[in-house]
Amino acid sequence: MTDKPFSPASERNRGPILDVLRGWFDDRRRVLEIGSGTGQHAVHFAAALPQLVWQASDRDDYLPGLRLWLDEAALPNTPAPLRLDVTGAWPGGTFDAVFSANTLHIMSWPDVEAFFAALPGATTDDAKLAIYGPFNVGGRFTSDSNAAFDASLKARAPHMGIRDAADVDALARAAGFDLVDDVAMPANNRLRLWRRRR
Repeated sequence: MTDKPFSPASERNRGPILDVLRGWFDDRRRVLEIGSGTGQHAVHFAAALPQLVWQASDRDDYLPGLRLWLDEAALPNTPAPLRLDVTGAWPGGTFDAVFSANTLHIMSWPDVEAFFAALPGATTDDAKLAIYGPFNVGGRFTSDSNAAFDASLKARAPHMGIRDAADVDALARAAGFDLVDDVAMPANNRLRLWRRRR
């Protein structure tokens, strides 16, 4: 039996994220999680929010570990995870909510652009969007730890890096999503919430 993958960061941040999602997604039914990673968030949020069908997704190399978490939890509201590369074909059907955590700084900027450009085709006309992670403000790091984190990302791969909130908001607006809230989270992260214009 292969050991399930484990992310200490996911374990730490799942509680504060859930505190926000509990209210933000209280009227939602179908959530698409983009970049589900280990699956820890999917299992935790789906168990706590049983009214939601929580659709996990990720690229091929993450799916085996993701399936281990979902299969062990055996929750009735977590379908089999979907293969999703933001630059390729997206799943059929529409979702009234989209969630993603710690993905935008891992993707290249063209991938971030592809992520937002695909949202209108994957969401209902009143969809809600929630994205968690570090963001720069006005082109500046919001903490020394974020500056160090950005440097470590760029050392791993030049295409990685913390994104500026204004740049991300511009992509969201172009996709029809308006910023509703920007919630401060532990460890100099943010949970940014958008709603699609009808």
